[in-house]
Amino acid sequence: MFAIVETGGKQFRVEEGRSLKVAKLDVQAGSELTLDKILLVGTGADVTIGQPFVAGATVQCEVVEHGRDKKIIIFKKKRRKDYRRTQGHRQDYTTLKVKSIQA
Repeated sequence: MFAIVETGGKQFRVEEGRSLKVAKLDVQAGSELTLDKILLVGTGADVTIGQPFVAGATVQCEVVEHGRDKKIIIFKKKRRKDYRRTQGHRQDYTTLKVKSIQA
C-alpha cells in the first residue's frame, strides 16, 4: 500500500516501513506523528484520489531524527563589474519512518 501525503508545502510518496526527509517539524525525536493531508491512497490498480484530501485516511509515522542537509553554495557574479558574492545554506529537515497507512 502506498500514499501521497502533503507536508511542508511538498508532496511525498510513502510506503510502510520506508523513511523520508521532510521540512523541519516541531516534534520531539522518538515521538509519534499522524499525517492527515492524504492526497491519494492506492494498492496496485486500486487507487483512491481525494478532492483535495482522502476522507478518513491517515499515515502514522515515527520521528527518527532532526538534522541539517549538506551545504549548497550560492554564487553570484556579474562579468566585468567586479561583483562576486558567495553564500551558503543548510536546510533543516526531519526524518520520518512510516509505520502504517490507514485508508
